[in-house]
Amino acid sequence: MNSKNLNNDIPNNYKVIKPWGYEYTIYKNNISSTKLLRISPNSKTSLHCHPIKKTGFVLLKGKVEVDLGFYETRSLLPVSKLMIRQGLFHCTKNTSKDYATVLEIETPIDKDDLVRFKDDYGRENKPYEGKEKMLPITAKDITFKEPNMNSTNSYYLEGVKINITKTNNLKTFRKGNKNDIFVILNGGLYADNKHCVLSPGDIVRTDTVIKLSENFNIIDNLTFLNILHE
Repeated sequence: MNSKNLNNDIPNNYKVIKPWGYEYTIYKNNISSTKLLRISPNSKTSLHCHPIKKTGFVLLKGKVEVDLGFYETRSLLPVSKLMIRQGLFHCTKNTSKDYATVLEIETPIDKDDLVRFKDDYGRENKPYEGKEKMLPITAKDITFKEPNMNSTNSYYLEGVKINITKTNNLKTFRKGNKNDIFVILNGGLYADNKHCVLSPGDIVRTDTVIKLSENFNIIDNLTFLNILHE
């Protein structure tokens, strides 16, 4: 990861005002950036893609329709997850009567890795919003803090419990509920030949991670989100 991409993110403690709502960085390390999106009722993002970034998508509140490419639409209820590959055009529409809340985990970090194909607000082919569209976050805007090694920070967001854990011990996540959503933020699981089988931005169920941990290992440490089914 080069320093250009690491620094090319929404400035810390600022939110970007969008015609469909707003977004801000709720957590960032040197590999991935996690955004919180609030999408207003009957509003939608542009149909856009990220040619370089991999995107993980978690719906925490509301009902949305996600266009994936030009021919597939998925209707989602909370708590739901998606993976969006590099270069796949996608659009999220809030079909709820209240705002929808989404977490997006992107890697590598580069807010300008954006191509808009179609937009209800006239932003086709326009770059990411500039500083004139940014406002300071408030005390009500939750952010996730980096945990210490082998410890967990816990939060509630939209009534959903979210843990962020940093560990070098495989046993840490073997105790989780198999239906919990598991999001890699840094590090991963590796084969003995150092090939990475689970990397930042990947979103799976915890039982998948438990299964993979039977044959693959952590190198150095692993930081992840657990979105809990309670």
